[in-house]
Amino acid sequence: MIFPMVDEGSPSSREQASAAEDVDVPPDATAMVDGAGVISRWSTGARFLLGWSEREALGRHAARLLADGPPSETLRGLAGLRRWNGSLALRHREGHRVTVPLVAHRGAPGAGEGGWLLVTALSGREPRPGDEDLVPWGFAQSPCATAIYDTDLRLRKINVRMEGVMGLPEDEVRGLLLPQIGGREEHLAVERALRGVLRGGRPHDLDITMRTGGESRVHPWRMVMVPLRDPEGRSIGASLTAHDTSEEHAARERLVVVNEASVRIGTSLDVTRTAEELTEVCVPRLADFITVDLLAPLDGQHPTARHLTLLRAAHRSIHDGVPEAVVHLGALEVYPERSPRVRALSEGRTIRCDDADEVSRCWSGESVSRAAIFRESGVHATLAVPLRARGTVLGVAVLVRHRRPEPFADDDVLVAEEIAARAAVCVDNARRYTREHEVALTLQRSLLPRALPRSAAVLTASRYQPATPHAGVGGAWFDVIPLSGARVALVVGDVVGHGVRASATMGQLRTAVRTLADLDLPPEELLTHLDDLVVRLSLDTDDTDDTDETHDTDETHDTDETHDTERADETGATCLYAVYDPISRRCALAGAGHPPPVLRLPDGTVTVWDMPLGPPLGLGGLPYEPVERELPENALLALGTDGLLEGRGRDLDTGLRTLCDVLGRPEADPGRSLDHLCDTVLGALLPQDGAQDDVALLFARTSTLDPSRVATWDVDPVPPSVAEMRKRVNERLTAWGFDEDTALTCELLSSEMVTNAICHAAPPIKLRLILDKALICEVFDASSTAPHLRRARSLDETGRGLMLVASLAQRWGSRYTTSGKTIWVEQPLPT
Repeated sequence: MIFPMVDEGSPSSREQASAAEDVDVPPDATAMVDGAGVISRWSTGARFLLGWSEREALGRHAARLLADGPPSETLRGLAGLRRWNGSLALRHREGHRVTVPLVAHRGAPGAGEGGWLLVTALSGREPRPGDEDLVPWGFAQSPCATAIYDTDLRLRKINVRMEGVMGLPEDEVRGLLLPQIGGREEHLAVERALRGVLRGGRPHDLDITMRTGGESRVHPWRMVMVPLRDPEGRSIGASLTAHDTSEEHAARERLVVVNEASVRIGTSLDVTRTAEELTEVCVPRLADFITVDLLAPLDGQHPTARHLTLLRAAHRSIHDGVPEAVVHLGALEVYPERSPRVRALSEGRTIRCDDADEVSRCWSGESVSRAAIFRESGVHATLAVPLRARGTVLGVAVLVRHRRPEPFADDDVLVAEEIAARAAVCVDNARRYTREHEVALTLQRSLLPRALPRSAAVLTASRYQPATPHAGVGGAWFDVIPLSGARVALVVGDVVGHGVRASATMGQLRTAVRTLADLDLPPEELLTHLDDLVVRLSLDTDDTDDTDETHDTDETHDTDETHDTERADETGATCLYAVYDPISRRCALAGAGHPPPVLRLPDGTVTVWDMPLGPPLGLGGLPYEPVERELPENALLALGTDGLLEGRGRDLDTGLRTLCDVLGRPEADPGRSLDHLCDTVLGALLPQDGAQDDVALLFARTSTLDPSRVATWDVDPVPPSVAEMRKRVNERLTAWGFDEDTALTCELLSSEMVTNAICHAAPPIKLRLILDKALICEVFDASSTAPHLRRARSLDETGRGLMLVASLAQRWGSRYTTSGKTIWVEQPLPT
């Protein structure tokens, strides 16, 4: 920076400047002062100005060079300043005063953080011959396109750069209005803004997108308009400087694309939708046409292979119908080794073509038809960007420009790679989720009953519907379990959470319920045992997860969140367990945090079964309360999970009311199809786009066993009663039409069971025969002693009864009641 100098008491400044022409005078004087105010550097110009040599000046306090002490207000004003300027009176070595205009910079290079750089000009202050010529040459040769208009907004002067922008020489446009020069609507807007500058007297910036006469493309401009005034302040015209802001606009567009990509890509866990979102972000902001191809899931296919098969996941164009596309959506295409797509995949880098000739050379080897379409469309720039995530190549995105005239810039490549990397991670997440979802769904379906068992007690129908893919497979299940004495157990449950773990836990609980049901436990006791199992499973899961966290220290944050979610999924479940006896027509049930069943009576009355909700499984130590009631024949029970009853904008009570309304329709009448009723209920309760949780639904229409198919006798607890019971069994089996062999086996089984009850149990004792899908013989007694098999020795007179029963019966077992126990056996019916 150059500043003038005035030396009081010495030759005039003009004379000094003239003397500077005759001697070798430095152009400026500089000095540095450290934070303590001590001179640390002294230039030749400073010696010329004040007469002090460098050796004399260095180490001297700068205040000693002042002609007068520094004003206190000046010192106070320096605090916090980065720069100071003004006139300062200094003392020459010979004693006279030298007043100079001074500029001081705090913290300048070499001065240190608290130091100052001081500078003043010694020469070059006075005008020189030829200075006047610098102004017109500076205007004419300025790289900024500039035009000057008079007060009537007629053109008076333009520089060479503006001539190039207008596409016209100055001599041909001087005196014309701006719309007459440009001839476009945009020029009228510029003229209106320029007229506002003249009227208001203030500068104005106008951002506008237009094609000027000297260019072939439309791009953004910034017009800087400034009013011109004479020395008296009168308006004499206006200046307009046009700046091409294409780069700034392109940079903003790239930021918009990157920001939009972070928001729009990956909104779902669907591979195809993620690919579509990538195309939506890129067209038209970054490309005119884009394709997204993913590696087809073929055995043995590797990105470095000579030929690759790719699946067209998505494509998009600025033109309707995507005429540039050769491959249809969802189709497979084999690409050769030198194809830009294969090169991008095998080399792991972006393949870029910057002009039409290069595009023709690169793409002609991939497909003749594609190269022809590219030529017809005027494609002049392409990018083949690999989609890589977690070290795996997933596919390739090809970006094409044919309407936009500019090729892909280096920054465009960086943006495309950034978006492709983001999309690749989302595609990989979607693929991983899809695989897990398919595994979980397969596991879930394999663990559910493929067909419900036929039973004389109930007529059943069921439905299982998984949640939407985004929500994930849950742990809902249902089951129908045949029990002894022609009874049947109805089960519906739901494991908290989603994914493979929820499905696996569901399988464990379903198996446990079947095992506990074989013990003929009442509903409340079964749920208590199941609650203990869930608590143990939760503890085992926590121990396993803690071990995994110790070893898996390199997981990403997203994986940790998923991991924590899955851990939460293992902490609880709900269940509803009901047992129906077609002989007594009694139904006993208990619930563990599960929605209650809905009951429809044969007369059309529909109610929600009033029962204690019970704590969910997994809390541990809390009791479950059973309820029991008699059901008429053709009563309908509806058991479902919360995924059926609850949903978006609907709570459990609303869902139960809707289910009651559906079951009140004629479709639920006795004799109507339960399968059709299942579909009706799902259609009424589930949204069209799928449920957010998986759904299990079980219908059971009750039946009663004809009294003629059941025979019951009281047994006198004395040995002679055994013969009497054999006689009565024989008579009943004869009445039922059984052959002699079947009757003889049943007589033997019943006599052994009655004998055991008389010898080892307590009265009262009863014998019951049931004709169902099998021939069932039951003996009731008041003892709670469990029967057990033992091997009798050769000389023992007892101990062979249960061995004989186990050998002759198809199934046998025992169940306990509050008044004793029941020993039962089943014989297959003769074919």
